Amino acid sequence: MIKLNKFLIACLCLGVASLATTPVHAAKKKKAKTTRTAKPKMDQGSGETTKERERRLLRECRGRPNAGACEGFTRG
Repeated sequence: MIKLNKFLIACLCLGVASLATTPVHAAKKKKAKTTRTAKPKMDQGSGETTKERERRLLRECRGRPNAGACEGFTRG
């Protein structure tokens, strides 16, 4: 009977000890909050619309067939 009481007390102590250490380990496992940063806005280039770009290329590419950016803009 005495051995059984000692065994039960030992189990009780181990159970209490394991409960006491659980919050400490849980606190270590929590991830830090991440803050979102704003993404830098991409430069729009020259700021012209597609229609404006096409009109400019048609105007600038006269006489320069298929040269660089003018490819396909010489026919009208």
